[in-house]
Amino acid sequence: MIRKAASSIINRTEPLQRFEDVCSQIVSFCNSKSSKQGVCIHSPIIKLGIQDNLYLNNNLLSLYWKCLGVQHARQFFDEMPCRDVVSWTGILSAYTKDEKYEEALDIFDLMVLSGPYPNAFTFSSVLRSCAAVGDFSYGKRSHASLIKHGFESNQILGSSLIDFYSKFDSAEEALKHFRYMDNNDTVSWTMVICTFAQARKWGQALRLYIDMIKAEVSPNEFTFVKLLTACGFIGLIFGKLVHAHMIILGVELNLVVKTALVDMYSRCHRMEDALKVSKLTPEYDVLLWTTIISGLNQNLKLKEAVAVFQEMQISGILGNSFTYSSMLSTCTSIPSLDLGRQIHSRVIKTGLENDVPIGNALVDMYMKCSLAVEDGLRVFRGIYSPNVISWTSLIGGFAEHGFQQNAFDSFTEMMAVGVQPNSFTLSTILRACSVIKSLNQTFKLHGYIIKTNADHDIVVGNALVDAYAGSGRVDDAWRIVRDMNQRDAVTYTIIATRFNQMGHHELALDVIGHMFSDDVRIDGFSMASFFSASAGLGRIEIGKQLQCYSVKSGLSSWISVLNSLVDLYGKCGQVHDAHKAFREIPEPDVVSWNGFISGLASNGYISSALSAFDDMRLTGVKPDSVTFLSLLFTCSHGCLVDLGLQYFQSMRETHGLEPQLDHYVCLVDLLGRAGRLEEAMNALKTMPFKPDTLIYKTLLAACRVHRNLPLGEDIARRGLELNPSDPTFYVLLANLYEDCGRSDLSEMTRRTMKERGLNGNG
Repeated sequence: MIRKAASSIINRTEPLQRFEDVCSQIVSFCNSKSSKQGVCIHSPIIKLGIQDNLYLNNNLLSLYWKCLGVQHARQFFDEMPCRDVVSWTGILSAYTKDEKYEEALDIFDLMVLSGPYPNAFTFSSVLRSCAAVGDFSYGKRSHASLIKHGFESNQILGSSLIDFYSKFDSAEEALKHFRYMDNNDTVSWTMVICTFAQARKWGQALRLYIDMIKAEVSPNEFTFVKLLTACGFIGLIFGKLVHAHMIILGVELNLVVKTALVDMYSRCHRMEDALKVSKLTPEYDVLLWTTIISGLNQNLKLKEAVAVFQEMQISGILGNSFTYSSMLSTCTSIPSLDLGRQIHSRVIKTGLENDVPIGNALVDMYMKCSLAVEDGLRVFRGIYSPNVISWTSLIGGFAEHGFQQNAFDSFTEMMAVGVQPNSFTLSTILRACSVIKSLNQTFKLHGYIIKTNADHDIVVGNALVDAYAGSGRVDDAWRIVRDMNQRDAVTYTIIATRFNQMGHHELALDVIGHMFSDDVRIDGFSMASFFSASAGLGRIEIGKQLQCYSVKSGLSSWISVLNSLVDLYGKCGQVHDAHKAFREIPEPDVVSWNGFISGLASNGYISSALSAFDDMRLTGVKPDSVTFLSLLFTCSHGCLVDLGLQYFQSMRETHGLEPQLDHYVCLVDLLGRAGRLEEAMNALKTMPFKPDTLIYKTLLAACRVHRNLPLGEDIARRGLELNPSDPTFYVLLANLYEDCGRSDLSEMTRRTMKERGLNGNG
């Protein structure tokens, strides 16, 4: 059709100007419709000899880009006999919209050399390209240039400048340009609010919203989406106010707005309100479903998250990368290897198995849910191009399974292939150093951290503090604390926790003073450490003072605080108060039950402790390895040998828990107290661990109680082979000789101990 129209024009005898006008109309029409047929007019234009018409060429340039792509547009641009600012801006814009930002900036450099003065649209594309490639210096130069050309107060460029500075965390600079702009509209206000939200300056974002209302500029749905994001971080009261304002203004509850509301209430730990909002309209999409699942996951409502995922599947909406990543996180939190494998199979069916974020989530899930590392390692090897998160998950998995050397080797390999560690990678590998107390590895990593200026990151700083404190280098840990640019509650919780582990409970309580001096607020985790220190000292009065503070500061509802209270009262012998604190926990977790059972058992309430374990199972809380330590202790002190053996066997057979060395120590104690010494010795010989001195001391003490001299001498010999300088073996053996009527051997043993310079109480 267009060819026929062009041919008819050629055959006419009308003036050339008329031909140019008709061609211009045809090209403009096709340009507006993005019609590929419009390109056909190019040939008649050449035949008519009007290819020098700049207006026609600029329209054709735009048409080539829209219909044939940026490469054809560039070829046409290079062949244009003359170009003006519209031509240059057109090709520059084409490269920018095609996300070829480096080429766009190269074209701008050519334009500056060629002479045409850029206009506002030119600078807008340049600023967008600078933001995309992260070239702040180029953007600043362009800003200076647009001021020089008189565009500083231009509305279009004002928005572009706000967006540019926001990409480089220069919120204050963005606000300065916003204030300079005239006739601020909804888009500009929303953009500057978004800038402060992205910079995590939530309070400033809300204050700007108030200014927006005062300026009588109407917010739109995108304004509220950004505001709700801010409210999710600064508190429920602000979120409710924004929600109320939306209702007053009659904002339509479309999917975007509804999803933002659900996310806000989820972040504020109000899942009931989030679910209520989600049901206000029948429309759901994958983003909304994923937000609900993620919210339930974050609020530890894991069964509900699985149920919502199943509901989404029934509705016919397929999950995306974020959905499956969130569900894999749920599997990790439960933990459930079977569910994780089911999600993995759905990922494969959906065709997302090559998605790197999902691959990372799968590595993390298998490493945390599986008893072996092979599944996680296999998934990692299947990731085409592992990123820093992939490597961090692998390193963390090795460390959690006790393969610290593999973790160090993977860290070295990651560096060798050119993937640079982030703060989480460094903190993960430092935790591995802390576990095995490897000062050599810690020193090496510390040197690398200083060299790369990573020590300015608070996450890395805290990990360094833990690595040194975990290795007993408390002075070095404190030095790092003092050198840190910023300290938080995690910093001091680490120090207090490590003091407690070393038995320095007074020093742990001294950390409170350091936190107040540093103006760092005590949180639920640091409070739990201070309760633990009070329990270790048996200082119930300090614990009660801390309890009063936790109530005043709003920490009394934290489950970590409530669990620590149960532990405190149990260790201080106040079982009634421990029971009262336990009842105040809305949904006791495994730590709550372990503390309660342990408190009852250690205070002689044997039947109550075993009954509490039955109640725990009835509520659906799955016991862990600590639970069984308490149960074995209970049976040992209650002379319930057969029941204790049943609990020990059920660990692996019923609960899928592998007994650790501590459990075998308790088993040996259980059998030894009952006089079943041969069974205890057999358990020691057949356990899959190398015996330590503690298990030998436990059995030797039982030999003394039951006066089994031959076995006692054998156990003492084995223990002294492990640690010849441990006086406990000499003392226990001397007492055994004494009780068996062999005072001569008892004296000889004590004399040997004295000759070796060992101190012990006989």
